[in-house]
Amino acid sequence: MRRDNPRERVLEHHRTGEGVERIGYPICVRTAAIVRRERVAPRMLRLTVGGPGLDGTHTYQADDHVKIVFPDPDGTRRDPVFNEETLELDWPRPFPRTRTYTIRRFDAEAREMDLDFVLHEGGLASAWATGAAIGEDVVIAGPPGAKAFPQHHGHYVFAIDATALPALGRWLEEAPAATSATVVVETEHEDEHRYPLAGRDGVRFVRLVRDGGESRLARTVMDLEPVPAGSFLVAAGEADAIKPLRAWSKDRMDAYITGYWKRGVADLDG
Repeated sequence: MRRDNPRERVLEHHRTGEGVERIGYPICVRTAAIVRRERVAPRMLRLTVGGPGLDGTHTYQADDHVKIVFPDPDGTRRDPVFNEETLELDWPRPFPRTRTYTIRRFDAEAREMDLDFVLHEGGLASAWATGAAIGEDVVIAGPPGAKAFPQHHGHYVFAIDATALPALGRWLEEAPAATSATVVVETEHEDEHRYPLAGRDGVRFVRLVRDGGESRLARTVMDLEPVPAGSFLVAAGEADAIKPLRAWSKDRMDAYITGYWKRGVADLDG
């Protein structure tokens, strides 16, 4: 995968591209320290990590992600290393414990990155984030690159769950001012809808609560009133909940559909 000139390539795809394009970033393993903790919603904790270890980070897409690399249960660290020949990361085997998180905010000048954690019982990252202390080091791999989708459509339809709220939050802040959107958000609990999102004109929300029942996310999107011609669909969240939208969107609108997690699978992509 090419990893040169990522900023120019991502922004050009935003302006003129079609469909989804994978654009690689120069990738490495970084160590940063926790500098702030903030409960941004009853079940969402934001950790801000910072320091010179973040120098050189590339991130130009709203749902760019990093992997947090955790030590083994006995405390042994088995972090990936950068391979100068392949320009990729070489991961030890068996694969170390990792979890994937969206970059909610990155400030290169301040050397800060915000990562938001959905808090739930029994989760490796959730338990770690709950107890992580200011000053504690965090090992971060990536981001590996962007799955860039165009930003020149007039209207976007979002079908997401709580895990995609950080990506939505960043998109709302970075998308062109004239862009409109219909956002369907399904959460497990009512209070997850208190996640802070920037207000902007032309964005309509449909908020659903699963509350232990079957997902209504895909069906609600399918039953929306007709959206403007040339709209673009972004579906992100639990893989099975958004799966029906793959077939439904075909021949209707261009789409970016990505499963962030899957019930019963600890780390979907790792």
